Order: sequence, then structure tokens, then C-alpha cells
Amino acid sequence: MRSATAHTIYQDDTRFEVLSAGTDASAQVVLTQELLDWADSIIVMERHHRNFIRKHYPKVYETKKIVCLYIPDEYDYMQPELIALLKCKIEEVYRRGLL
Repeated sequence: MRSATAHTIYQDDTRFEVLSAGTDASAQVVLTQELLDWADSIIVMERHHRNFIRKHYPKVYETKKIVCLYIPDEYDYMQPELIALLKCKIEEVYRRGLL
């Protein structure tokens, strides 16, 4: 629900074009080569997501900016604490020019 929440809170932000996907086969939208090709930058929530990209999409891993937010999977969709955490971390990453 982290990526879906981030998508919802940033979908109308003119600084970004956002899509969300998961690395698990049960995700509502599963990560694909096409989605990764579309992205200029990639934000992942946990280190294992970045490792998944490195293993399954090595060219993407080598050529695209991948930023890990280190947000554990312990939140519900649009949970206020998750929204605050995402906004804090994404704004920091953006401010630092990492996106």
C-alpha cells in the first residue's frame, strides 16, 4: 500500500508523472520492463525492491536513478502516518536533486 499511497498523493503534483507497481506477483500492478523503461527515476520502498530490480532488470539497475526510501511494509493505504512519512522522504529526495 506504500506505492499506491505515494501514487495517490503525488498523481496531481505537476513536478512528477507517477505510476506505481509492486515486485510481488500478487501486486495489483506488477513491475515490468515497460514500466521501468517509461520511468526516468525509480523510487522503491525497501532495499529488497532495489535488489529485485538489480537481479531481474540489470540494465535498468545500471542506467536509471533508483532511490530507496526505507519505509517498512507496516502501513495501510492512505494511513496518515504513511502519508506524512512519504511526503517527508520524497520531498527530501526531490530537494536533494535525486529525482
